[in-house]
Amino acid sequence: MDVAELGGLELDEDRLLWVDLERPDDELVDAVWKACGLPEAARAFALGGGTTPEVVQSGEFFWVRCVAVDEDSRRAEMAGCVLTCVAGPNRVVSLHPAPIRFITELRRAENGEAAVGGLCSESFVATLLDRQLGTYFDAVSDYEGAIERLEVAVLGPRPRESLPEMQQLRRWASRMRRMLAPHRGVFGVMSRPDFRPTGSRSAERHFVALDTRFERAMDMVENARELVLGSFELFSSQTALRTNETMRVLTFVTFITGLLATLVGALGMNFEAGFFASGDAGFWWVVVGLGVVSAVALALGRWRRWF
Repeated sequence: MDVAELGGLELDEDRLLWVDLERPDDELVDAVWKACGLPEAARAFALGGGTTPEVVQSGEFFWVRCVAVDEDSRRAEMAGCVLTCVAGPNRVVSLHPAPIRFITELRRAENGEAAVGGLCSESFVATLLDRQLGTYFDAVSDYEGAIERLEVAVLGPRPRESLPEMQQLRRWASRMRRMLAPHRGVFGVMSRPDFRPTGSRSAERHFVALDTRFERAMDMVENARELVLGSFELFSSQTALRTNETMRVLTFVTFITGLLATLVGALGMNFEAGFFASGDAGFWWVVVGLGVVSAVALALGRWRRWF
């Protein structure tokens, strides 16, 4: 609808006004603020350019800033999109500088999901924040899939090639935690009984459930960091195993070389034994004998699985 129509809307307990602003200019923001009767402090908060999650309450209004995962960003370069929500009696205004997928999906919801218009403003903000946390759950799911592919590569024939991927996944996990952890104060404040003492009981339950969901998301992100550490231990074990196999081969080769050197050294002693008078035939018999000794040693080592 046209922004001029906002001021003439009649809102009641069964109607919720939601205005979503994506990259708005100052003129549009001023018109929306005036039509919805929102506090000027909330406008300064929304347009201040801050990125730290925060929640503020003032009378019948409250406003909250959070950071959603940009689902189009990749791994270690994972970016966030700031989402600011300003809520009052039966009205919610959301602002964000770039498209956010779950908001786009909510705006395009079919008639079967149109019941969100019957929520109070607090419950609707809780819905938006719940979907914001869902972006972290999706990111963790993508991360777990990348970890599984990494471990398959570590168990492959060239595990050393997986080390750069492991470093990237470690940065990815750290980035997720740095983005999510600052929200602890926001969801903790919103779940307290004194946050909206005059609000509905259902909204209070939604905020408490939201804080519980945040803790689950935080646990999953922490677990994601442990997963990459477990992958590194697997990589270390594989490297140690391959090193041991290499040392076993080198040890066996050293043994065979030492045995042949002993035999050749014995044949090179300066005694006038009749064997040394056999000429070329004796030389070739010695060469054949050394080959037979080497073949028997190799067969024995392979049978005993020494290499």
